[in-house]
Amino acid sequence: MREKNSRFRDRSCDFVDRRPWGRTRSTKSHEAARKKRGLLLAQASANLRVLLLLVIFVSVITWSFAARRERLIDSWKPLHYNVSLTLNDQLTEITSATAEITVLSLKGSLSQVDLDFGELAVDSVTVNREPTPFERSPDLLNVKLSKPVPRNTRLVVVVSYHGVPRDGLILTTDKAGKRSAVGDNWPNRVHHWIPCLDHPSAKATVSFTVTAPARNLVVANGRLDRVETVSDTSKRWKYSEGVPIPPYCMIIAAGEFAQVTPSQQEVTPLSYYVPLPDKDVAVEGFAAANPSLKFFSQTVAPYPYEKLALIVGATRFGGMENSSAIVFTSGLFDSRSKSEPISKVFKIREGTVSLVAHEIAHQWFGDSVTESTWSDLWLSEGFATYFAGLVIQRYEGEQAFQKYMKRTADEYLRYEKKTSTPIHDTETENLFKLLNANNYQKGAWVLHMLRSSLGDEAFFRGVRDYYNNHKNSTASTEDLRSALERASGRNLKEFFARWIYGAGHPRYELTWQWKQTRSKEGILTINLNQTQREEAFLMSVPFEIVSSKGVTRKTIRPSGKLTTLQLPLSNRPSAVRLDPDNTVLKEVSVEAAK
Repeated sequence: MREKNSRFRDRSCDFVDRRPWGRTRSTKSHEAARKKRGLLLAQASANLRVLLLLVIFVSVITWSFAARRERLIDSWKPLHYNVSLTLNDQLTEITSATAEITVLSLKGSLSQVDLDFGELAVDSVTVNREPTPFERSPDLLNVKLSKPVPRNTRLVVVVSYHGVPRDGLILTTDKAGKRSAVGDNWPNRVHHWIPCLDHPSAKATVSFTVTAPARNLVVANGRLDRVETVSDTSKRWKYSEGVPIPPYCMIIAAGEFAQVTPSQQEVTPLSYYVPLPDKDVAVEGFAAANPSLKFFSQTVAPYPYEKLALIVGATRFGGMENSSAIVFTSGLFDSRSKSEPISKVFKIREGTVSLVAHEIAHQWFGDSVTESTWSDLWLSEGFATYFAGLVIQRYEGEQAFQKYMKRTADEYLRYEKKTSTPIHDTETENLFKLLNANNYQKGAWVLHMLRSSLGDEAFFRGVRDYYNNHKNSTASTEDLRSALERASGRNLKEFFARWIYGAGHPRYELTWQWKQTRSKEGILTINLNQTQREEAFLMSVPFEIVSSKGVTRKTIRPSGKLTTLQLPLSNRPSAVRLDPDNTVLKEVSVEAAK
């Protein structure tokens, strides 16, 4: 929370002249002394006003850049949610619900469990089967314990409730006009329909029991345990997710879906839940799904969940990576402009290929390994963006990959012209504003630069080490740095300081000049100037020298904003190219000096 200190006092009026002026001065000297004293008073007052302005400036800066407050998991944490929901016949209301939450106390003398919870009506609360008093406040349900409990005590809190959620569980109609109920929780909206600890690091296992109209299909996180017929008009579906997932990934989806099962099932049970009009295009539309699963399983680690359902339904995003139950926007397969590029391999829109690969990559990065804080969101979105590009590189080739990376660079550069902040953003309070080109596109380029610098073998070994050390848990930016340092033997502190914790990117101006010496040899002088307002980026940059004798590759390592390099070169170059393989996120101009 930003705090503004508005209590300032202008102390210039407190100045007292205590100089021991003589009592026997002449009128002239007295007048001079009086003027001098007046000047001193004015100067002191001016100095104090300047000091006051500095205090105000520093205070405003401190207020403007105060650290974002995030909920800490310091008094208790959830271990498991057992959620039972009954939906009415038109899927317009939760007629009854219970959330049975197993919690663990993390400190001594825990006296209440403060659940994040929205505006739904609470019918009752129990702790270990005993009725328990509770208090409501905006977005909180404070459950009072009958007596304080010691550290490491397990409690079972059961909240019974009902109503129409304001957010989180979206009760709407699909593209066919059929009613549906679909969870859409990012970043912290699950508490509008499930009482919880609504922070991504508060991971827990979850099971859902959903009673819905018999005409509906229901899908949720995890394994389908059973389907029971309750009556002629309703069925009960039971799903269970056996590994901890972040709360924003805990969802159900109920509706009159068409369920389509593709023939390829190499990695995990895979199925598509789509509106009835999309039934015939689902297999083609999700053509990139199985190849993405296969690539990530081979490149990173085995798929972390029991199944994967791809759902076309209600979400405010293009796709939402809910663990084992991804939801895509309802218009995913709708016809678009004929000018939109089509994948040569998958025969669908390139944007659909990258979107599907992006959301599936999240199953490893974001879902299984979850960001510790919102400042580490790039570990989710940057990874998913880059690994979607790796799918394109693997199946569609280097040219398609370079096109993808150029597009991500262009998107970041447009964003940075308006907003220059670090990737590791501790200040932005509106979490939706973190869905920006820093966390997505620049984050992807950070990974690409690390891969280019460390080499494929060390980079992917480091990524696998990072994943395996933090799967089904949380990770920070420093955890990734440590893993890559161990894998490569390199110190990456400076790189992370500039690219993650610092803002901006290099703007290179390269000039070169070749001169022939008296010995008829030549000297190539290269001046690399960085013109960005931020401090210099000191990472090495490759360049090519093109001449009649061929192409020579060299590397320049900046030592500051301006770096000069001289190389012996017998013949005049025809061109010098900076970063010819596009391994650095940059803006660049190259000019031959006259």
